[in-house]
Amino acid sequence: MTGTRALPARSRPGRRGRSLVATGAVLAALTGTGLLAPATASATPGHAPAPIASVQRDVDALVSEGGFPAVLGSVVDGRGRVRDVAAGVADVTTGEPAPVNGRVRIASNTKTFTATVVLQLVAERRIGLDQTVERYLPGLVRGPGGDGRQITVRQLLQHTSGLPDYDDVVYPDWAETGLTGHFTPQELVAAGLGRPATPQGVFSYANTNYVLAGMVVEEVTGRSVADQIERRIIEPLGLRQTYWPADGDLTVRGRHPHTYTQAEAGGPLTDVTELDPSIGGAAGQLVSTPRDLATFFRALLGGQLLPPAQLAQMKTTVPAPDLSLRGTGMEYGLGLAGHELPCGVEGWGHGGDLPGVHTRNAFTEDGRGATLTVTGEPANADPEDLHQYVAWEDAVDAAVCAQPRR
Repeated sequence: MTGTRALPARSRPGRRGRSLVATGAVLAALTGTGLLAPATASATPGHAPAPIASVQRDVDALVSEGGFPAVLGSVVDGRGRVRDVAAGVADVTTGEPAPVNGRVRIASNTKTFTATVVLQLVAERRIGLDQTVERYLPGLVRGPGGDGRQITVRQLLQHTSGLPDYDDVVYPDWAETGLTGHFTPQELVAAGLGRPATPQGVFSYANTNYVLAGMVVEEVTGRSVADQIERRIIEPLGLRQTYWPADGDLTVRGRHPHTYTQAEAGGPLTDVTELDPSIGGAAGQLVSTPRDLATFFRALLGGQLLPPAQLAQMKTTVPAPDLSLRGTGMEYGLGLAGHELPCGVEGWGHGGDLPGVHTRNAFTEDGRGATLTVTGEPANADPEDLHQYVAWEDAVDAAVCAQPRR
Protein backbone atom coordinates (compact mmCIF):
# COMPACT_ATOMS: atom_id res chain seq x y z
CA MET A 1 0.00 0.00 0.00
CA THR A 2 1.19 3.46 -0.79
CA GLY A 3 0.24 6.92 0.28
CA THR A 4 -1.13 8.30 3.52
CA ARG A 5 -4.12 6.48 4.91
CA ALA A 6 -6.63 8.27 7.07
CA LEU A 7 -7.68 5.93 9.86
CA PRO A 8 -10.43 6.09 12.47
CA ALA A 9 -9.19 6.83 15.94
CA ARG A 10 -10.74 3.84 17.65
CA SER A 11 -10.62 0.88 15.29
CA ARG A 12 -8.28 -0.93 17.63
CA PRO A 13 -7.18 -4.55 17.81
CA GLY A 14 -9.00 -6.81 20.15
CA ARG A 15 -11.59 -4.60 21.82
CA ARG A 16 -14.72 -6.72 21.79
CA GLY A 17 -16.44 -4.26 24.05
CA ARG A 18 -15.78 -1.36 21.68
CA SER A 19 -16.72 -3.04 18.49
CA LEU A 20 -19.16 -5.23 16.74
CA VAL A 21 -21.17 -8.50 17.00
CA ALA A 22 -24.52 -9.32 15.09
CA THR A 23 -28.43 -9.34 15.23
CA GLY A 24 -31.06 -11.60 13.86
CA ALA A 25 -33.20 -8.86 12.41
CA VAL A 26 -30.30 -7.40 10.57
CA LEU A 27 -28.67 -10.01 8.12
CA ALA A 28 -30.40 -10.10 4.22
CA ALA A 29 -31.58 -12.49 1.52
CA LEU A 30 -28.78 -14.09 -0.32
CA THR A 31 -30.73 -17.10 -1.46
CA GLY A 32 -31.82 -15.47 -4.69
CA THR A 33 -28.54 -13.71 -5.36
CA GLY A 34 -26.35 -16.63 -6.29
CA LEU A 35 -24.06 -15.99 -3.32
CA LEU A 36 -25.51 -18.76 -1.14
CA ALA A 37 -22.64 -21.05 -0.21
CA PRO A 38 -22.90 -24.82 -0.55
CA ALA A 39 -23.46 -26.80 2.62
CA THR A 40 -20.84 -29.20 3.89
CA ALA A 41 -23.48 -31.91 4.11
CA SER A 42 -26.74 -32.43 2.29
CA ALA A 43 -29.72 -30.94 4.08
CA THR A 44 -32.54 -33.06 5.40
CA PRO A 45 -35.60 -32.19 3.27
CA GLY A 46 -37.76 -29.62 5.01
CA HIS A 47 -35.31 -29.25 7.89
CA ALA A 48 -32.26 -27.07 7.14
CA PRO A 49 -33.36 -24.56 4.46
CA ALA A 50 -35.43 -22.31 6.74
CA PRO A 51 -32.70 -21.75 9.38
CA ILE A 52 -29.98 -21.03 6.82
CA ALA A 53 -32.29 -18.82 4.77
CA SER A 54 -32.94 -16.64 7.81
CA VAL A 55 -29.19 -16.25 8.35
CA GLN A 56 -28.71 -15.39 4.68
CA ARG A 57 -31.38 -12.70 4.92
CA ASP A 58 -29.61 -11.17 7.87
CA VAL A 59 -26.20 -11.32 6.17
CA ASP A 60 -27.51 -9.59 3.08
CA ALA A 61 -29.06 -6.85 5.21
CA LEU A 62 -25.73 -6.13 6.87
CA VAL A 63 -24.46 -5.26 3.40
CA SER A 64 -27.52 -3.58 1.86
CA GLU A 65 -28.74 -1.75 4.97
CA GLY A 66 -25.73 -1.74 7.30
CA GLY A 67 -23.26 -0.61 4.66
CA PHE A 68 -20.54 -3.20 5.21
CA PRO A 69 -18.62 -4.00 2.00
CA ALA A 70 -18.66 -7.73 2.78
CA VAL A 71 -19.91 -10.24 5.32
CA LEU A 72 -18.54 -13.79 5.64
CA GLY A 73 -19.81 -16.45 7.99
CA SER A 74 -20.25 -20.07 8.94
CA VAL A 75 -23.20 -21.55 10.81
CA VAL A 76 -23.30 -24.97 12.48
CA ASP A 77 -26.39 -26.89 13.54
CA GLY A 78 -26.65 -29.41 16.35
CA ARG A 79 -25.79 -32.27 14.01
CA GLY A 80 -22.49 -30.68 13.06
CA ARG A 81 -23.54 -29.58 9.58
CA VAL A 82 -21.68 -26.43 8.54
CA ARG A 83 -23.16 -23.87 6.17
CA ASP A 84 -21.15 -20.95 4.79
CA VAL A 85 -22.64 -17.58 3.92
CA ALA A 86 -21.22 -14.59 2.09
CA ALA A 87 -22.55 -11.27 0.87
CA GLY A 88 -21.17 -8.11 -0.66
CA VAL A 89 -17.88 -7.61 -2.46
CA ALA A 90 -14.30 -8.61 -1.82
CA ASP A 91 -13.05 -5.52 -3.62
CA VAL A 92 -15.08 -2.31 -3.87
CA THR A 93 -13.09 -1.26 -6.96
CA THR A 94 -13.56 -4.39 -9.06
CA GLY A 95 -16.86 -5.55 -7.59
CA GLU A 96 -15.52 -9.07 -7.17
CA PRO A 97 -17.96 -11.05 -4.98
CA ALA A 98 -16.98 -11.71 -1.38
CA PRO A 99 -15.23 -15.08 -1.14
CA VAL A 100 -17.09 -17.87 0.63
CA ASN A 101 -15.06 -18.88 3.70
CA GLY A 102 -12.33 -16.40 2.84
CA ARG A 103 -9.37 -15.74 5.09
CA VAL A 104 -9.52 -12.78 7.46
CA ARG A 105 -7.51 -11.40 10.35
CA ILE A 106 -9.33 -12.73 13.42
CA ALA A 107 -7.68 -10.29 15.85
CA SER A 108 -8.62 -11.04 19.48
CA ASN A 109 -10.14 -14.42 18.70
CA THR A 110 -6.43 -15.28 18.91
CA LYS A 111 -6.76 -14.90 22.68
CA THR A 112 -8.82 -18.08 22.93
CA PHE A 113 -6.09 -19.99 21.08
CA THR A 114 -3.44 -18.56 23.41
CA ALA A 115 -5.49 -19.34 26.52
CA THR A 116 -6.04 -22.91 25.28
CA VAL A 117 -2.29 -23.45 24.96
CA VAL A 118 -1.70 -22.01 28.43
CA LEU A 119 -4.34 -24.33 29.90
CA GLN A 120 -2.86 -27.33 28.09
CA LEU A 121 0.44 -26.48 29.79
CA VAL A 122 -1.42 -26.17 33.09
CA ALA A 123 -2.76 -29.70 32.56
CA GLU A 124 0.82 -30.82 31.92
CA ARG A 125 1.87 -29.17 35.20
CA ARG A 126 4.27 -26.85 33.40
CA ILE A 127 2.35 -23.69 34.27
CA GLY A 128 0.44 -22.91 37.46
CA LEU A 129 -2.66 -20.77 37.04
CA ASP A 130 -2.15 -19.22 40.44
CA GLN A 131 1.60 -18.80 40.11
CA THR A 132 2.80 -15.25 39.64
CA VAL A 133 3.97 -13.82 36.35
CA GLU A 134 7.24 -13.10 38.16
CA ARG A 135 7.95 -16.82 38.42
CA TYR A 136 8.06 -17.18 34.63
CA LEU A 137 9.16 -13.70 33.56
CA PRO A 138 11.31 -12.42 36.45
CA GLY A 139 11.78 -8.67 36.56
CA LEU A 140 9.80 -7.98 33.39
CA VAL A 141 6.59 -6.58 34.81
CA ARG A 142 7.52 -3.48 36.79
CA GLY A 143 6.05 -0.03 36.40
CA PRO A 144 3.11 2.22 37.14
CA GLY A 145 0.89 -0.30 35.37
CA GLY A 146 1.63 -3.25 37.64
CA ASP A 147 4.03 -5.59 39.39
CA GLY A 148 4.49 -9.16 38.17
CA ARG A 149 5.10 -10.31 41.75
CA GLN A 150 1.46 -9.50 42.50
CA ILE A 151 -0.17 -10.79 39.29
CA THR A 152 -1.07 -14.40 38.54
CA VAL A 153 -1.35 -16.24 35.24
CA ARG A 154 -5.07 -16.71 35.91
CA GLN A 155 -5.48 -12.94 36.20
CA LEU A 156 -3.75 -12.46 32.85
CA LEU A 157 -6.16 -14.83 31.12
CA GLN A 158 -9.18 -13.36 32.91
CA HIS A 159 -8.28 -9.68 32.40
CA THR A 160 -8.35 -9.09 36.15
CA SER A 161 -4.63 -8.34 36.54
CA GLY A 162 -5.02 -4.58 36.75
CA LEU A 163 -2.57 -4.16 33.86
CA PRO A 164 -3.50 -1.30 31.52
CA ASP A 165 -3.91 -1.79 27.79
CA TYR A 166 -1.03 -0.80 25.56
CA ASP A 167 -3.52 0.01 22.79
CA ASP A 168 -3.94 3.70 23.46
CA VAL A 169 -0.18 4.16 23.59
CA VAL A 170 0.94 2.35 20.45
CA TYR A 171 -2.04 2.79 18.13
CA PRO A 172 -1.35 6.44 17.20
CA ASP A 173 2.22 5.64 16.10
CA TRP A 174 1.01 2.54 14.24
CA ALA A 175 -1.57 4.64 12.41
CA GLU A 176 1.08 7.20 11.53
CA THR A 177 3.06 4.48 9.73
CA GLY A 178 -0.01 3.44 7.72
CA LEU A 179 -0.42 0.40 10.03
CA THR A 180 2.98 -0.96 8.98
CA GLY A 181 4.91 -0.29 12.19
CA HIS A 182 6.39 -3.38 13.83
CA PHE A 183 6.35 -4.07 17.57
CA THR A 184 8.05 -6.70 19.70
CA PRO A 185 6.14 -8.22 22.62
CA GLN A 186 8.55 -6.49 24.98
CA GLU A 187 7.73 -3.11 23.42
CA LEU A 188 4.01 -3.70 23.74
CA VAL A 189 4.29 -4.70 27.40
CA ALA A 190 6.52 -1.72 28.19
CA ALA A 191 4.00 0.61 26.55
CA GLY A 192 1.22 -0.79 28.72
CA LEU A 193 3.22 -0.66 31.93
CA GLY A 194 3.83 3.05 31.49
CA ARG A 195 0.14 3.78 32.06
CA PRO A 196 -1.66 3.78 35.43
CA ALA A 197 -2.94 0.43 36.66
CA THR A 198 -6.64 -0.41 36.84
CA PRO A 199 -8.15 -2.03 39.97
CA GLN A 200 -6.84 -5.56 40.39
CA GLY A 201 -9.42 -8.33 40.64
CA VAL A 202 -11.94 -6.46 38.47
CA PHE A 203 -12.41 -7.24 34.78
CA SER A 204 -10.64 -4.69 32.59
CA TYR A 205 -9.89 -5.78 29.03
CA ALA A 206 -6.22 -5.31 28.13
CA ASN A 207 -4.23 -6.81 25.28
CA THR A 208 -1.17 -6.50 27.53
CA ASN A 209 -2.41 -9.53 29.48
CA TYR A 210 -2.31 -11.83 26.49
CA VAL A 211 1.00 -10.64 25.11
CA LEU A 212 2.41 -11.57 28.53
CA ALA A 213 0.59 -14.93 28.46
CA GLY A 214 2.27 -15.65 25.13
CA MET A 215 5.64 -14.76 26.63
CA VAL A 216 4.98 -17.17 29.51
CA VAL A 217 4.27 -19.93 26.97
CA GLU A 218 7.53 -19.18 25.20
CA GLU A 219 9.53 -19.15 28.42
CA VAL A 220 8.09 -22.48 29.58
CA THR A 221 8.32 -24.33 26.25
CA GLY A 222 11.38 -22.76 24.69
CA ARG A 223 9.36 -22.34 21.47
CA SER A 224 7.40 -19.44 20.03
CA VAL A 225 3.74 -19.09 20.92
CA ALA A 226 3.05 -19.28 17.17
CA ASP A 227 4.74 -22.67 17.06
CA GLN A 228 2.79 -23.91 20.07
CA ILE A 229 -0.56 -22.81 18.59
CA GLU A 230 0.37 -24.53 15.33
CA ARG A 231 1.48 -27.78 16.97
CA ARG A 232 -1.18 -28.01 19.67
CA ILE A 233 -4.27 -26.66 17.91
CA ILE A 234 -3.98 -25.91 14.20
CA GLU A 235 -2.41 -29.20 13.12
CA PRO A 236 -4.46 -31.57 15.32
CA LEU A 237 -7.73 -29.96 14.21
CA GLY A 238 -6.73 -29.71 10.56
CA LEU A 239 -7.26 -25.95 10.42
CA ARG A 240 -5.67 -25.63 7.00
CA GLN A 241 -6.74 -22.03 6.47
CA THR A 242 -5.43 -20.77 9.82
CA TYR A 243 -1.92 -19.41 10.26
CA TRP A 244 0.25 -17.00 12.20
CA PRO A 245 1.70 -14.36 9.84
CA ALA A 246 5.48 -14.31 9.82
CA ASP A 247 7.37 -11.22 10.92
CA GLY A 248 7.22 -8.62 8.19
CA ASP A 249 4.35 -10.29 6.32
CA LEU A 250 1.73 -7.59 5.82
CA THR A 251 -0.47 -9.62 3.49
CA VAL A 252 -3.33 -12.07 3.92
CA ARG A 253 -2.54 -15.22 1.98
CA GLY A 254 -5.04 -17.02 -0.22
CA ARG A 255 -8.63 -16.02 -0.98
CA HIS A 256 -9.69 -13.09 1.16
CA PRO A 257 -11.79 -9.94 1.06
CA HIS A 258 -10.17 -6.53 1.08
CA THR A 259 -10.77 -4.65 4.31
CA TYR A 260 -11.57 -0.96 4.56
CA THR A 261 -11.85 1.85 7.03
CA GLN A 262 -13.06 5.45 6.96
CA ALA A 263 -11.72 8.66 8.42
CA GLU A 264 -15.29 9.87 8.94
CA ALA A 265 -18.78 8.50 8.67
CA GLY A 266 -19.85 8.19 5.06
CA GLY A 267 -16.39 9.18 3.86
CA PRO A 268 -14.28 7.41 1.25
CA LEU A 269 -13.08 3.89 2.02
CA THR A 270 -9.37 3.35 2.60
CA ASP A 271 -7.97 -0.10 1.87
CA VAL A 272 -6.24 -1.45 5.00
CA THR A 273 -5.94 -5.09 3.93
CA GLU A 274 -2.18 -4.98 4.31
CA LEU A 275 -0.95 -4.17 7.79
CA ASP A 276 1.62 -5.35 10.31
CA PRO A 277 -0.23 -7.59 12.79
CA SER A 278 2.54 -7.55 15.39
CA ILE A 279 0.48 -4.97 17.28
CA GLY A 280 -1.66 -7.96 18.32
CA GLY A 281 0.89 -10.73 18.90
CA ALA A 282 -0.47 -13.45 21.19
CA ALA A 283 -3.45 -11.16 21.79
CA GLY A 284 -4.48 -10.84 18.16
CA GLN A 285 -2.19 -11.96 15.31
CA LEU A 286 -3.85 -15.02 13.72
CA VAL A 287 -5.44 -15.27 10.27
CA SER A 288 -8.28 -17.77 9.83
CA THR A 289 -11.64 -18.38 8.15
CA PRO A 290 -15.18 -18.55 9.55
CA ARG A 291 -15.27 -22.31 9.06
CA ASP A 292 -11.92 -22.91 10.77
CA LEU A 293 -13.09 -20.75 13.69
CA ALA A 294 -16.26 -22.81 13.93
CA THR A 295 -14.20 -26.00 13.96
CA PHE A 296 -11.95 -24.61 16.69
CA PHE A 297 -14.69 -23.41 19.03
CA ARG A 298 -16.76 -26.57 18.63
CA ALA A 299 -13.70 -28.72 19.35
CA LEU A 300 -12.81 -26.60 22.38
CA LEU A 301 -16.29 -26.71 23.90
CA GLY A 302 -16.60 -30.38 22.99
CA GLY A 303 -13.58 -31.28 25.14
CA GLN A 304 -11.20 -32.16 22.32
CA LEU A 305 -8.50 -29.65 23.30
CA LEU A 306 -8.60 -29.52 27.09
CA PRO A 307 -9.19 -31.99 29.92
CA PRO A 308 -12.46 -31.44 31.83
CA ALA A 309 -10.77 -29.68 34.74
CA GLN A 310 -9.09 -27.08 32.53
CA LEU A 311 -12.18 -26.55 30.38
CA ALA A 312 -14.14 -25.93 33.57
CA GLN A 313 -11.54 -23.34 34.62
CA MET A 314 -11.81 -21.68 31.22
CA LYS A 315 -15.58 -21.40 31.67
CA THR A 316 -15.40 -20.03 35.23
CA THR A 317 -16.30 -16.41 34.67
CA VAL A 318 -16.40 -12.97 36.20
CA PRO A 319 -18.81 -10.17 35.22
CA ALA A 320 -17.64 -8.26 32.18
CA PRO A 321 -20.38 -5.68 31.55
CA ASP A 322 -18.26 -3.50 29.26
CA LEU A 323 -17.45 -6.43 26.98
CA SER A 324 -20.65 -6.09 24.97
CA LEU A 325 -22.34 -3.17 23.32
CA ARG A 326 -25.48 -4.28 25.16
CA GLY A 327 -23.79 -3.30 28.40
CA THR A 328 -25.13 -6.21 30.46
CA GLY A 329 -25.07 -9.96 30.70
CA MET A 330 -21.52 -10.65 29.54
CA GLU A 331 -19.14 -12.86 31.51
CA TYR A 332 -15.46 -13.59 30.86
CA GLY A 333 -13.56 -16.71 31.80
CA LEU A 334 -10.03 -17.59 30.71
CA GLY A 335 -9.96 -16.46 27.10
CA LEU A 336 -13.62 -17.31 26.62
CA ALA A 337 -16.63 -15.00 26.83
CA GLY A 338 -20.14 -16.15 27.64
CA HIS A 339 -23.66 -14.76 27.63
CA GLU A 340 -27.20 -16.05 27.55
CA LEU A 341 -28.63 -16.32 24.04
CA PRO A 342 -32.22 -15.27 23.24
CA CYS A 343 -33.18 -18.96 23.05
CA GLY A 344 -32.21 -19.43 26.71
CA VAL A 345 -28.90 -21.29 26.39
CA GLU A 346 -25.37 -20.16 27.07
CA GLY A 347 -23.34 -18.93 24.10
CA TRP A 348 -19.55 -19.08 24.26
CA GLY A 349 -16.98 -17.43 22.04
CA HIS A 350 -14.87 -14.33 21.74
CA GLY A 351 -14.51 -11.60 19.17
CA GLY A 352 -11.85 -9.59 17.46
CA ASP A 353 -11.32 -6.23 15.80
CA LEU A 354 -8.64 -4.68 13.65
CA PRO A 355 -9.04 -1.70 11.36
CA GLY A 356 -11.48 -2.73 8.66
CA VAL A 357 -12.27 -6.26 9.89
CA HIS A 358 -14.43 -7.42 12.78
CA THR A 359 -15.38 -10.97 13.80
CA ARG A 360 -17.87 -12.30 16.35
CA ASN A 361 -19.03 -15.77 17.25
CA ALA A 362 -21.16 -17.77 19.67
CA PHE A 363 -21.25 -21.54 20.20
CA THR A 364 -23.33 -23.70 22.51
CA GLU A 365 -22.51 -26.86 24.40
CA ASP A 366 -25.04 -28.74 22.27
CA GLY A 367 -22.92 -28.09 19.17
CA ARG A 368 -24.71 -25.17 17.53
CA GLY A 369 -22.85 -22.01 16.59
CA ALA A 370 -22.16 -19.15 14.26
CA THR A 371 -19.26 -16.91 13.37
CA LEU A 372 -19.59 -13.75 11.28
CA THR A 373 -16.96 -11.38 9.93
CA VAL A 374 -17.72 -7.96 8.51
CA THR A 375 -15.28 -5.86 6.51
CA GLY A 376 -15.06 -2.12 6.62
CA GLU A 377 -16.99 0.24 8.80
CA PRO A 378 -20.69 0.60 8.03
CA ALA A 379 -21.48 3.52 5.74
CA ASN A 380 -24.00 4.98 8.20
CA ALA A 381 -21.81 4.66 11.30
CA ASP A 382 -19.56 7.11 13.05
CA PRO A 383 -16.22 5.29 13.56
CA GLU A 384 -16.01 7.00 16.95
CA ASP A 385 -19.30 5.42 18.04
CA LEU A 386 -19.05 1.66 17.68
CA HIS A 387 -22.45 1.19 19.31
CA GLN A 388 -23.70 1.44 15.74
CA TYR A 389 -22.63 -2.20 15.48
CA VAL A 390 -25.03 -3.57 18.08
CA ALA A 391 -27.31 -5.04 15.40
CA TRP A 392 -24.42 -7.21 14.23
CA GLU A 393 -24.01 -8.62 17.77
CA ASP A 394 -27.65 -9.64 17.80
CA ALA A 395 -27.40 -11.27 14.37
CA VAL A 396 -24.79 -13.78 15.56
CA ASP A 397 -27.04 -14.78 18.45
CA ALA A 398 -30.06 -15.12 16.19
CA ALA A 399 -28.09 -17.28 13.75
CA VAL A 400 -27.24 -19.71 16.54
CA CYS A 401 -30.76 -19.86 17.90
CA ALA A 402 -32.16 -20.49 14.40
CA GLN A 403 -30.21 -23.73 14.08
CA PRO A 404 -31.87 -27.04 14.91
CA ARG A 405 -30.54 -29.11 17.78
CA ARG A 406 -29.32 -32.66 17.31
